[in-house]
Amino acid sequence: MLLAIDVGNTNTVIGMFDGKKGVGFWRIRTVEDTTVDEYRITLRNLAQIGGIEPLSIDGAIISCVVPPLIGALEELCTGALKITPLFVGPGIKTGMPIRYDNPREVGADRIVNAVAAYEKYADELIAVDFGTATTFDYINKAGEYEGGSIAPGVGIAAEALFHQASKLFRVELAAPSRVIAKDTASAIQSGIVFGYASLVDGILLRMFDELGSRPKVIATGGLARVISAEAKLVDIIDDDLTMEGLRILYYRNNPTKKQ
Repeated sequence: MLLAIDVGNTNTVIGMFDGKKGVGFWRIRTVEDTTVDEYRITLRNLAQIGGIEPLSIDGAIISCVVPPLIGALEELCTGALKITPLFVGPGIKTGMPIRYDNPREVGADRIVNAVAAYEKYADELIAVDFGTATTFDYINKAGEYEGGSIAPGVGIAAEALFHQASKLFRVELAAPSRVIAKDTASAIQSGIVFGYASLVDGILLRMFDELGSRPKVIATGGLARVISAEAKLVDIIDDDLTMEGLRILYYRNNPTKKQ
């Protein structure tokens, strides 16, 4: 059983694989001072929900963009599970050339998504991840990571609006029935959801123009379904893209392990 953990700035996704089959994926909040005991309790509870015996976990891979949590995650694996985790970072074998000016600057989550997207769809593509930031990553037809674009995430933009405008309030991030809204809650939803859908289409159109081609567009992340439903240029929504990328990278770096 493989444990895969993707720690983002806002959410952490925990997944478990039996070979190539995903047997459970859970999304929890990322808290910077989470202790190893809290992770241990969380893992035990999630495993129980999924009907999984924690001691059956014999491998672990972790992508983490929150450095203060790395120690607790490592101790969770070495102490509670008695295994050495593989961290996604410099030196890991990705099987994908990184055509970035400084490859070490590319976030682990972006590389994981790129690897998974090319492995699954084997074509020129753009992976769009709706996380704390909204990232656009281009992979060419030869399977090389070329770079991309980073925009503030939907949640960041919404929180900034609520904090800086005293008379506005939090709303459900869902598309309203019309763009020209008749009440404040719907007006906020219109601006956020339709505004971000237009941002996504706008960035993609500029990428298409720059490339002179029309790559396949794969969307993933917590708000992928909400925003992509209103965007015109997203081809596929793949909720488990990052988890699948972690699984692929684990076995690329442990070729003797059976899937």
